[in-house]
Amino acid sequence: MNETANCLICTRELWEDELGRYACKPCERRIDDRLRALAGPYGLYARLCLRNEPGAPGTGPRVTGSATAGIAGNLNILNETANGGVVSVLEGWVEDWATYGLGIRGTGGRLQHRLDQAVATLRRNLAQAVWRHPAIDDFAGELRDTVRRYENVIDGGKPAPVIKATCTCGQTMRVPVDAAIITCRGCDTGYGWEEFREMAVAQRSAA
Repeated sequence: MNETANCLICTRELWEDELGRYACKPCERRIDDRLRALAGPYGLYARLCLRNEPGAPGTGPRVTGSATAGIAGNLNILNETANGGVVSVLEGWVEDWATYGLGIRGTGGRLQHRLDQAVATLRRNLAQAVWRHPAIDDFAGELRDTVRRYENVIDGGKPAPVIKATCTCGQTMRVPVDAAIITCRGCDTGYGWEEFREMAVAQRSAA
């Protein structure tokens, strides 16, 4: 149990009903969103695997310069999606969490199946891990970096457009249009996309 009064991931002070957790509720949601984004037939892992398909449109990351740079980029994708890449990393975390009584290792199979199993196990045990696993911040950071790396390759490295608005607490919020959740860093207020867009439009009109 966390003996400090701060989230280990974002370092903000925990609310009263969060005391004892290693991660605050918004950070828990972000972890779950990123895990969910990786898995499934339309997830980031599956989409990145398609870039290794011979002749597939848009194969490989957008690179400039020599052919060597393109080959290196494709090898990086292969390393990410092959055995020993993100699948093995997630399975390693499953084994680590299991030492805290948080799930068991999957039954093996093809890489996509193994990844989906690992993600399902981690998501299923996440609600307990934020209370019981003291390295949840290491896991969250590694997961965040992996998801960003995959998104950059798939999107050609172009950042998603940003919508700007000011929260009721006065904090300026710049939210990418592909953000899974919208939470103000100043006061931790959460917004739905429709509500946030309406607020942004109203503020632009009043400016």
